[in-house]
Amino acid sequence: MAVFPWHSRNRNYKAEFASCRLEAVPLEFGDYHPLKPITVTESKTKKVSRKGSTSSTSSSSSSSVVDPLSSVLDGTDPLSMFAASADPAALAATTDNSRKKRDRDDNSIVGSDFEPWASKRGEILARYTTTEKLSINLFMGSEKGKAGTAISAMSEKVRTRLEELDDFEEGSQKELLNLTQQDYVNRIEELNQSLKDAWASDQKVKALKIVIQCSKLLSDTSVIQFYPSKFVLITDILDTFGKLVYERIFSMCMDNHSILPDHFSPENVNDTAKETCLNWFFKIASIRELIPRFYVEASILKCNKFLSKTGISECLPRLTCMVRGIGDPLVSVYARAYLCRVGMEVAPHLKESLNKNFFDFLLTFKQIHGDTVQNQLVLQGVELPSYLPLYSPAMDWIFQCISYHAPEALLTEMMERCKKLANNALLLNSVMSAFRAEFIATRSMDFIGMIKECDESGFPKHLLFRSLGLNLALANPPESDRLQILNEAWKVITKLKNPQDYINCAEVWVEYTCKHFTKREVNTVLADIIKHMTPDRAFEDSYPQLQSIIKKVIAHFHDFSVLFSVEKFLPFLDMFQKESVRVEVCKCIMEVFIKHQQEPTKDPVILNALLHICKTMHDSVNALTLEDEKRMLAYLINGFIKMVSFGRDFEQQLSFYVEARSMFCNLEPVLVQLIHSVNRLAMETRKVMKGNHSRKTAAFVRACVAYCFITIPSLVGIFTRLNLYLHSGQVALANQCLSQEHGTLLFRDICRASAHNRQQWGSSADAFFKAAISLVPEVPKMINIDGKMRPSESFLLEFLCNFFSTLLIVPDHPEHGVLFLVRELLNVIQDYTWEDSSDEKIRIYTCVLHLLSAMSQETYLYHVDKVDSNDSLYGGDSKFLAENNKLCETVMAQILEHLKTLAKDEALKRQSSLGLSFFNSILAHGDLRSNRLNQLSVNLWHLAQRHGCADTRTMVKTLEYIKKRSKHPDMGHLTELALRLPLQTRT
Repeated sequence: MAVFPWHSRNRNYKAEFASCRLEAVPLEFGDYHPLKPITVTESKTKKVSRKGSTSSTSSSSSSSVVDPLSSVLDGTDPLSMFAASADPAALAATTDNSRKKRDRDDNSIVGSDFEPWASKRGEILARYTTTEKLSINLFMGSEKGKAGTAISAMSEKVRTRLEELDDFEEGSQKELLNLTQQDYVNRIEELNQSLKDAWASDQKVKALKIVIQCSKLLSDTSVIQFYPSKFVLITDILDTFGKLVYERIFSMCMDNHSILPDHFSPENVNDTAKETCLNWFFKIASIRELIPRFYVEASILKCNKFLSKTGISECLPRLTCMVRGIGDPLVSVYARAYLCRVGMEVAPHLKESLNKNFFDFLLTFKQIHGDTVQNQLVLQGVELPSYLPLYSPAMDWIFQCISYHAPEALLTEMMERCKKLANNALLLNSVMSAFRAEFIATRSMDFIGMIKECDESGFPKHLLFRSLGLNLALANPPESDRLQILNEAWKVITKLKNPQDYINCAEVWVEYTCKHFTKREVNTVLADIIKHMTPDRAFEDSYPQLQSIIKKVIAHFHDFSVLFSVEKFLPFLDMFQKESVRVEVCKCIMEVFIKHQQEPTKDPVILNALLHICKTMHDSVNALTLEDEKRMLAYLINGFIKMVSFGRDFEQQLSFYVEARSMFCNLEPVLVQLIHSVNRLAMETRKVMKGNHSRKTAAFVRACVAYCFITIPSLVGIFTRLNLYLHSGQVALANQCLSQEHGTLLFRDICRASAHNRQQWGSSADAFFKAAISLVPEVPKMINIDGKMRPSESFLLEFLCNFFSTLLIVPDHPEHGVLFLVRELLNVIQDYTWEDSSDEKIRIYTCVLHLLSAMSQETYLYHVDKVDSNDSLYGGDSKFLAENNKLCETVMAQILEHLKTLAKDEALKRQSSLGLSFFNSILAHGDLRSNRLNQLSVNLWHLAQRHGCADTRTMVKTLEYIKKRSKHPDMGHLTELALRLPLQTRT
């Protein structure tokens, strides 16, 4: 292929910039503001036709803010319109949604400030466990009631169902013995599923039998420690049953595809639904035993809404009185708790029954300490301090329901009644757990007095102080009482011998101390915790509580200079001996530091402490550490590094970065951050010196450059290294670090005060650029991007384009010849193995052509201050321009050879695209007054259109641009070129 000589177009960058600048238009601001809502003028046009005349229009306009989305929809929701036109099956779905909405509305009287039962369920199941063997009665039902049995008459059906109930109550059941707790839970879950399956298969009697059977289990207290958890599991089944019955009756209320309104009255319910509802209540009333009858009726209490407006208000007092017939006080209190729970769900406004339950409980409270209960505890080997906490979940729930939005007078009355009872520690604990925190906090000293009077043997005082501390963490006591409250509480807490009891209380009161006192009191509390938890390494069993204490302390001490001046804080951290827990604590501290530290710091106390914490996180990294965990640790350490600043003491700042590099060498993102920080330090030095470095600052910035040069090779990511070499080279260039000596000599002399001349100093911009060039052959074909393998050529193209823009201003070294860096880079590009189906190599060559054209100009487009680029060094020397043009011709030959190859490979579309791209490059950078270059551009234009693969619109716009340019001065030769560039039609 013939060689085409290259001639670069002379550029006047200032004139080009001025011609491209947007015209300044004066703007009348007035009321204008870019964020002000847009006012749209809506015009309405009416067309009036008259016989024998042309049509005329009349229009009116009004200004209003119009929402374009709403106007398009015309006020209608297309999804709702679609649903409305759907088949009748959609009506059932609408009914279901309406029912759910109604259920939510029914419960909306209870606000979000009321803690639901569901939030307590998991805690109860986790707390009340047992290792003893459990038993359960299984119903072995007959086959007479199964679905699919043909029954001829309704009377026979009713009689059969009654026989099935009798059969169940007469002992057709089997007892499973020696069940573990998990087996018991699994069996209860199976019964819950059996209930749903029986209901779905229309075996309503079987479903009722399952519920009765499960309810009977609540009368069994043979394994008393498990009773609260058993209550939770059984009431789940009761809730399921109540929901199924209610939904069944509700579905019978739909007549002619109409559904009940959200707040329906009994008059809206048809007779069939009412009869079915009464039938359920009659069935339940026939249950012989009290406990199952009570629980099953309470589970369907909501169904009274179908019968009468006063049904619920009449049933609640009756059910409350039924509980009086339950002799066991533990069974009784949980029955009351279930009734209060159901009452709050269906009729939260009916407070009378809630209060009645509470006062009835107070009358029977003395039974807890009676002979019957004591004998039962002796038989089971349970002591009173272990027995009394079993009442807490039920009592807490009853107190919560009563105290919700209750007037102050009622709460005061309830507290006074509790005072009058002997052995009232259990009641007192429930009062503090359920009543509003503000109510408890304002009466803190009264509660402390009541706690002191309690009998220690029944309910431990430290649990009472813990409950009090939980309230004081949420609400503030009177300021005058705060110190006395802490002293009284800590007198009791510090005397606790059991480390677990101690730490459970101390964890709560630490927050109160941090909230209301200074670091002196916090230090005292932390010292006391260390004293109690260190013997026999008791802290190893209490890591969750110790973590909670740390979180509470750092949540209240955002000033880390104050935090680390707390003498016992770091010794407290030393108790976290388990590495995983220790790292989690360190992460919490760093997260708070990054979030709340507003100003950079150089406080040595903070730096030493946080370096120790960051080192702990870093040293936890090993081969098994997940990438997400590494990223999180690096983010926290980088946040700390960014917040360290020694002001104008740049040498101290660099010393800190040197120390940090040695400490955090296993986390690549941290090393990257350190390199960026050192580069920024060098640029800040340049800014302070206004570009005129002294001998001392010149030595310092070279030390910064050497730091980066030594650190970059330790990184793994290939493109991370390439970009950092480029970035650091630019920083070195900006600071006039241009010598060619090796950088380690410089870095070794970082602390020396004497300065050296340019030839004696080390690492330079050229060294970075050479390192980057030598790294290009190592770029793999595929790289990992966010866990996925991607081709690397596009990333390499992006890097090289940035590299070329920097090489424009890098001066040549007198010992290495003209454009030595560009030549080295071209050799690397030529030897790199490119994909056969890729054109990235040719795109890179095109960018090189742009670079060489810019290098041939008398004055370059941009410069670095106080660095002489080649335009100043060569001054348009003819030998330099000849070498430049020779390189351009070599690059052009490579491009044309590739275009020729594409024709053989039948890659015509790629050939067309690259041909047009090369044409545009010649148009932008070449001097088309050269005949041979002009002819080459014409040939490329024809090549782009030869096989009909060119984008006609692009070709048209390109030709229009050439004609427009031809009108400019010194561009007349483009007129002739435009005449030689025909447009080929699709046909």
